[in-house]
Amino acid sequence: MYKIAVAGTGYVGLVAGVCFAEKGHQVTCVDIDRNKVNVMKSGISPIYEEGLEELMQKNYAEGRLDYTIDYQSAYKDADAIFIGVGTPEQPDGSANLSYIATVARQIAESVEKDCLVVVKSTVPVGTNDKVEQFINDFLVNDVRVEVASNPEFLAQGSAVHDTLYAERVIIGTESKWAEELLMNIYEPFHLPIVSVNRRSAEMIKYASNDFLALKISYMNDIANLCELVGADIQDVARGMSFDERIGRKFLNAGIGYGGSCFPKDTKALEYIAKQNGYELKTVTAAINVNNEQKTLLYKKASKRLITFNGLKVAVLGLTFKPGTDDLREAASLENVPLLLEQGADIYAFDPVGAENFAKVYPEGKNGKGSITYVSSPEDALKNANVCFIFTEWGEVKAVTPETYKKLMRTSLVFDGRNIYKVDEMGEAGVEYHSVGRKVAIPTSKKEAKEFGHIDTDLQPVGY
Repeated sequence: MYKIAVAGTGYVGLVAGVCFAEKGHQVTCVDIDRNKVNVMKSGISPIYEEGLEELMQKNYAEGRLDYTIDYQSAYKDADAIFIGVGTPEQPDGSANLSYIATVARQIAESVEKDCLVVVKSTVPVGTNDKVEQFINDFLVNDVRVEVASNPEFLAQGSAVHDTLYAERVIIGTESKWAEELLMNIYEPFHLPIVSVNRRSAEMIKYASNDFLALKISYMNDIANLCELVGADIQDVARGMSFDERIGRKFLNAGIGYGGSCFPKDTKALEYIAKQNGYELKTVTAAINVNNEQKTLLYKKASKRLITFNGLKVAVLGLTFKPGTDDLREAASLENVPLLLEQGADIYAFDPVGAENFAKVYPEGKNGKGSITYVSSPEDALKNANVCFIFTEWGEVKAVTPETYKKLMRTSLVFDGRNIYKVDEMGEAGVEYHSVGRKVAIPTSKKEAKEFGHIDTDLQPVGY
């Protein structure tokens, strides 16, 4: 087993450190925030991630995992130092590498034995070459330090499982010593390992994430066309999924991707291409489709309603996906301000993301509108004039079509995640707008007339 230090305790660093400890390594996680370190020592995770807290408590109690702000003691005799700090997006789409540089210099000034530095953070192709040179430029002691690339492929909400049971581990090295050491560190995981050079490893990360983003945007583009020509995107996706060349995953249409990876990585790869005199037309198209898709529901609702002013608007889901409290690039952050500007009185439900959202939009008056955070979908729906579904939490999926009809003043639902079957919503008396499918309007002529649709070209489901 090896002595490992991990720089950064966000999604990448903390999950990696905890999982290395779980596999028997001696791990010290380093962060600059003393309060955060104390919270982690007490067994509390600073991020919401299924299964993480339990493993933190177990491995800390068994002495394999620790947390510190003292980077010098953590780095000086480590066999390997994994860098998992953030590389946030800059206004031009490039990655901010200042946190990487800070850690690299701290390592150079601290290590007292031969050490492998492993960059897990997502960085532009060629960055690890620079990191290795930067460390050697500032190296204090006469020791061997090499840099390897080991990009992460975890998904928020399933990060622990994705690390312990990864489909593959990508390692990028430039020497046999570095390759063997990194392979030995991962040996207890018993996972397939793909060993390539550093630049190929860096590119694999971007190419993989951007391919998935392309797949999502393609399906959303097709979904928008389905609405125009009368096809059903879920039927189309099901038919496509049987083709092994296409696969079954990432075929769900909706209101676009969000989170910390896809938006940032597509823009970063687009930037890298431009810096090298090349245009990645497919990636640029994916970015453009996603940007427009996020406000699709708002645009549909704006055509349906005269105004949002004074209306009670139920918002179900605030995070960019279920299973996480992360709001980065969430569709809610695009739509809520538009609704508030129109004077909507929003009642928002999210089982874990409401606290973070309230930091951006505090409860109460916000501009022309207001926002209230509630503890259940039903509380949001009571007497609501319209409902928006942004995140497919289990609590939201558990709401029956009949509940919308029973609780809402006007059962008008705009679903960005295609949770419900169109015919079931129509039969329950709900006017239901989703993505890439026909509109469901109340089945009975009486209800349809009340919604103002009986004389339109929108026929009730079942007619």
